[in-house]
Amino acid sequence: MRKLGLLGGVGWRSTADYYAEFCRRCEERPDSPVAPELSIESLSEHEAVSRLGVDGDELSWQRFDAYHREGLRRLEGSGAEFAVIASNTPHHRFASIVRGVGIPVLNIFEVAAGECARLGAREVLILGTALTMRSKVFRRAFAEKGIEAAGPEDAAARETVVRVIGDLQRGREHGAAARIREIAGAARFRGPGPRLVCLACTELPLAFPDRGPGATFESKGMTFLNPTAAHVAAAFDYAIGHAREA
Repeated sequence: MRKLGLLGGVGWRSTADYYAEFCRRCEERPDSPVAPELSIESLSEHEAVSRLGVDGDELSWQRFDAYHREGLRRLEGSGAEFAVIASNTPHHRFASIVRGVGIPVLNIFEVAAGECARLGAREVLILGTALTMRSKVFRRAFAEKGIEAAGPEDAAARETVVRVIGDLQRGREHGAAARIREIAGAARFRGPGPRLVCLACTELPLAFPDRGPGATFESKGMTFLNPTAAHVAAAFDYAIGHAREA
């Protein structure tokens, strides 16, 4: 297997989810090691948030980009042959972050968009951090697959999503799934085809403890995309030398 480098810590619960799911996939395959060799570089969530920049001001992102880039380089130095960033938000700055990194880094935006295209979706509701929900980079990844993706139109709904993420980061799961479903249920989908809700923050899937290991799951008649699961699946396939088709 190619050695995986996992850039995590933002936040730690979702990093643990990445690690557990990657190991679970190894256990299921007789031709892969039960305990795979990998490296985890855990960043400080407080430090990452404090370095967030302002869109339109490229210089303001330098410290944020450098913080994540340095983490990837440490993973490269540990012998990792490829890496994943276990957080959606940094992928808004993916092109800058991976500049100068000598190992492949799998992009969660591209993985999520590819999974939605495989399912035949034409519209996707994005739920995530404030930055992710407004990210043109995220929407562009979907648009390249012929998919219209956007966050909730209602400002109050977007604020509620951010509060739910904060609760999940602190381990407060009670009521989170119901609040997410309420926001998703109020969203307006205009066209035909599968209607997917993309849980584009690695904490959001944790609100659904019975979600299962797949990239999509059902909850109260709604279909949710779990980019974390899709990202791990792509990482596992890359580790064993199999390419996933978008």
